[in-house]
Amino acid sequence: QVQLVESGGGLVQAGGSLRLSCAASGRTFGIYLMGWFRQAPGKEREFVSAISRTGGTTYYGDSVKGRFTISRVNARNTIYLQMTSLKSEDTAVYFCVQSESAFTLPPDRARGSGFWDYWGQGTQVTVSS
Repeated sequence: QVQLVESGGGLVQAGGSLRLSCAASGRTFGIYLMGWFRQAPGKEREFVSAISRTGGTTYYGDSVKGRFTISRVNARNTIYLQMTSLKSEDTAVYFCVQSESAFTLPPDRARGSGFWDYWGQGTQVTVSS
């Protein structure tokens, strides 16, 4: 059973930074594609970022490109989302996701929630203006 546990959320002022972490269970973490989605109140889930197995390929949603950075440390079974220049519109619950269904990271399919097999419980990020 895969478990994804997010941490690092909280309250931050606009312009500030936060780093989210996602710890995954399992001994074969390094073979899975990983990513982040978010959902704001009253809105649909939105693709934030995704990362390939080795970390060599990354994708970002248009609203966070240039401000957020995804990374992973396979030896720690962990991925990170470094968020900078935060805006009030970044306020949302952030979910860590994992996919077993592909070997490489497809740029279009990875942006859809249906591509991802496992979801964490989420961590709240609130940006005050």
